[in-house]
Amino acid sequence: MNLETRIDSFIESLKKPEPEYIEKLAAYARTEHIPVIRPAMMDFLRTMILIHRPMSILEIGCAIGFSALYMREYAPEGCRITTIENYAPRISAAKENFARYDTAGRIELLEGDATVLIKDLPGPYDLIFMDGPKGQYVNMYDDIKRLQQPGGLLISDNILQEGDILESRYAVTRRDRTIHSRMREYLYKLTHDDDYSTSVLPVADGVTLSVRI
Repeated sequence: MNLETRIDSFIESLKKPEPEYIEKLAAYARTEHIPVIRPAMMDFLRTMILIHRPMSILEIGCAIGFSALYMREYAPEGCRITTIENYAPRISAAKENFARYDTAGRIELLEGDATVLIKDLPGPYDLIFMDGPKGQYVNMYDDIKRLQQPGGLLISDNILQEGDILESRYAVTRRDRTIHSRMREYLYKLTHDDDYSTSVLPVADGVTLSVRI
């Protein structure tokens, strides 16, 4: 076991138990190989929500609804969450989970392509969480920016691409080169845009924390 793995295991051992339904959903996702946010990302997202206290959240990439429900658990009373998903089997599972665990109806699920749907959203959102198709992050950049006012948070997950982002595009497999190039473009735009202050953090599979100025 290398040092990085040992550190991750040690940090995870310090976690307090989550609400029972969250633990149940996380176990189901692992069993079914459904990508959901990792434990370190859960901690980070929870902390940012408790600090920022957003009353409106937009999530790109709902999957089975795990992260939307997790954010709902720690967001202020009255916070509204809009989440977008395009994959029919995941939409069905998310609807079931929201019906079971979001009885107050604080989460709204939009079905379809986020790059299209985002253009008609009025906003603004206090927090936007990017966790959808990584190759589409950069294509949504201008609309995301339009949907945030100064002080808004933008959190983008999985930006290190399991370390592939560090490599030359020719060192990654051919099928991943488009995603690799687009993610690098997205990161450059975020870190060089004077309307955002961005930190790139090695949390889980990498995350950017951007504050709209």
